[in-house]
Amino acid sequence: MGNLVVVGTDGSPSSLAAVETAAREARRRRADLRVVYALNWPVRPMYTPLDTTPLTHRLSEAADRARSVAPEVTVAEAMVPGDTVAVLEAESGAADLLVLGARGAGGVLGMLLGSTAASLTAHSRCPVLVAREESAESGPVVLCVDGSPAGEAAVGFAFAEAALRGAEIAAVHAWLPDHAPAGTGVESAERLLAQALAGHAETHPDVTVRREVLSGDVREVLIDRSRNAQLVVVGARGRGGFTGLLLGSVSQALLHHAHSSVAVVRGRV
Repeated sequence: MGNLVVVGTDGSPSSLAAVETAAREARRRRADLRVVYALNWPVRPMYTPLDTTPLTHRLSEAADRARSVAPEVTVAEAMVPGDTVAVLEAESGAADLLVLGARGAGGVLGMLLGSTAASLTAHSRCPVLVAREESAESGPVVLCVDGSPAGEAAVGFAFAEAALRGAEIAAVHAWLPDHAPAGTGVESAERLLAQALAGHAETHPDVTVRREVLSGDVREVLIDRSRNAQLVVVGARGRGGFTGLLLGSVSQALLHHAHSSVAVVRGRV
């Protein structure tokens, strides 16, 4: 692991919860924490007129929250002018993990959070963790395994994260029998799962791995498995052309509907 975790904050309860999550992640990694507030004028004063808290106070409150959770972590504060997505995408270039809240400050800005999170998880230069306040403190790290080259980085991230958390991995491969190619079945699904995990157990011998081959739509399966998970890890996959700029449908579904925090991993670019 590296030595910098970046978290975006806007003063909302969700973003403050994300700051707490980021502080714990920095402590696990023995990393520094950078708390970033994007000054996306004029959007904020137009759409959050009822909140008159000075922006510097919001940033200071977030940084103080991080210090209270992890006093041993070095915390820096940064107020950066620019669009939230552009600012945090640039910040991700020097980070090993970018942490975001699952909801925004409300109003139009809050409605836009889904697209903001999707944009950052699709374009961030490091893994993105979207924190949810209702995430279980215990339970497994659920890993979505599809056998694709794009998913390899997610497998490595999940093993490292499970080792840091002292958690087991539930490696899940979901498939729909009615849509499977001829000649495939449970055995081939189990083989795909084993191949995707090969080598990682040796790198992290203390991590217990439970393999799960489940029948059903992968989005529905993972959303259901997220109920008792402390984290779900999935790779980011585009679809080619202009739509390749978007996340895959599985990642999108988890960002909006998972019950736990979600880490989307696409590797460095």
